[in-house]
Formats: sequence, C-alpha cells, structure tokens
Amino acid sequence: MTTSILAGLFRVLVFPGLLFTAIAGMAASWVDRKVTARVQWRVGPPLLQPVYDFVKLLGKEVIVPRGASRVAFLGAPLVGLAGVTFAAALTGSAAMSPGAGFTGDVVVLLYLLVLPSLAVIMGGAASVNPLASVGASREMKLVLSYELPFILVMLVPIIRSGGLLSLGELLRYQAENGAFLWSASGLLALLAAIPCLQAKLALVPFDQAEAETEIMGGALIEYSGAPLAVFRLTKAMMLIVAPAFLVVVLWGGFGASVASALFGVGKYLVLLVIAILVRNTNPRVRIEHAMRFFWGPVTGLALLAVVLALLGV
Repeated sequence: MTTSILAGLFRVLVFPGLLFTAIAGMAASWVDRKVTARVQWRVGPPLLQPVYDFVKLLGKEVIVPRGASRVAFLGAPLVGLAGVTFAAALTGSAAMSPGAGFTGDVVVLLYLLVLPSLAVIMGGAASVNPLASVGASREMKLVLSYELPFILVMLVPIIRSGGLLSLGELLRYQAENGAFLWSASGLLALLAAIPCLQAKLALVPFDQAEAETEIMGGALIEYSGAPLAVFRLTKAMMLIVAPAFLVVVLWGGFGASVASALFGVGKYLVLLVIAILVRNTNPRVRIEHAMRFFWGPVTGLALLAVVLALLGV
C-alpha cells in the first residue's frame, strides 16, 4: 500500500508529472519563441530563457488588487497547475504502461485539460479589473466554443474501438489494429482537433483572452510575481500535455521501445510545429468570429468524423 502511494506521488510530482512536464514544457516554449523569432528575422532567446523568466517572476512582489477575492485570485493559478499536472501524470503513465490507466480516464482527462482555461476565467473574474473581466469573458466564450468539437473528436476513437474509455485500452487497440489516424474518420478527427488544440494552448489566432495588443494581458493583467509565474508554467506544460494527449488517443501513442518512443516524439513535434506555424501565419481573430468558426466548420467536421466512425470508415 505504501509503495503504491509513493509510486503514485512520484508519477504526479516527478515523472511524468510536474517536474518532467515543467522542464519539457519550458523547452517546448523555447522552441516556440525561437521559431517565432526566426520568422520575424530576430535571433531569439537563449536556451534557458524560459527558466530565467520563471525564476525572475518568482522573485517579484505579489500584488493583490484592492477589492479582489484574495482566495480566488491566488488560488486560480494553482487550479490550472493542478489540472495540467494530473493530466500529464495520467497521459504519461498510460503512454509508458497501458496497464496503468483505468476505465474512464479519457473522460477524466477531458475535465483536467479544461481546468487551465477555467483557472484563467476564475483569475480574471476575481481581479475586479475591467480588462481582466473582458479577458475572462472571452476565455469563457472560447471554452464553450471549442469544447464541443473537441469532445466530438474524442468520440471517434471510442466508437471505432467499440466503446473503450481507457487510454491504455485505446493504445492496445491501436497496436493491434493500427492508429485511428490512418482511417478517414480518424484523419478528419485530427483535422478538427488541431484548431481546438490551438485554442486550448491560447495561441494566435485564439489568444483573445490575453490579447496584449488589445487588452494588455486581459485576464492576467493584474497578476505579478509567483502567481503569474505559475500561469506561465501551466501554459508551457500544456504545450506538452495537449499534443501528447492527441498522439496517444489518435496516433498510436509513443510505444515501449526506444525506436518507437523516438517515433512518438516525432509525432508530438509534428503537432507542435503545426501549432507554431499557425501562430506565426495567422492574425488574431475577433471572438465572435472564433465562436462562429468552432460552432460551424470545426463542429461540422467533427460530426462528419463521428458519422464516418459509426459507419466503420
């Protein structure tokens, strides 16, 4: 009993949970910033710049706005960090050892992956700043927009596998029958999931909640010091967890051998590069346009993928 508890804590706090995902997320954020800089004909930051920024923020003063709900304001970053940490632990454990999952962990992960967005809404609403309220409102509208097609996307592997709701079982099914991506329904599901991934990562063109050039940081405008550092760390960790989740669910996972693991990392890098390229080649859209896009073409594409999955295609 004690051994299993210690093993669980290790998975959550060290590998593949908080510590590992934080380091990997900072590396992914450096890649994002470096590629963005090169696109803009700049040199870009040094390798350890995300670490420097995180440590610097930890040393800054924490200021709570007058009239703000102190518990909600300071607790919001921890809610987001907890969500992405547990999501990393569940996804990583299933990817390394399919037997480590449990029935229904796919549904649990859907809830966990929305917690960072809910944390932004919670923090912005607690800030009592008009611009933060605008950012929180935008984030809420985005969540209501992209979660529907994202859930529909998750129905595709569940339907194709005959109702399996465990990441480990989905991985075993793909190992025996091939990745869901190599079917028409799986390919359409991934195409529908990519803009949802972009919105979950709060990257252009779906970064309306922060929109530095419009509302000066939006929901996070009042944050400073350690709480802001936690928000930034959560966003960096999402760069690892959200694409990895799609790789596991739709693309066969990462495998057990070294060669298959490296191939799995390559799959992850493909999704990360797509997100970075979309960020650097598209302008920010208005929130009503984003909602129309997700409720229209993206949801339609996801529904088509579900219908094809029901037909066995």
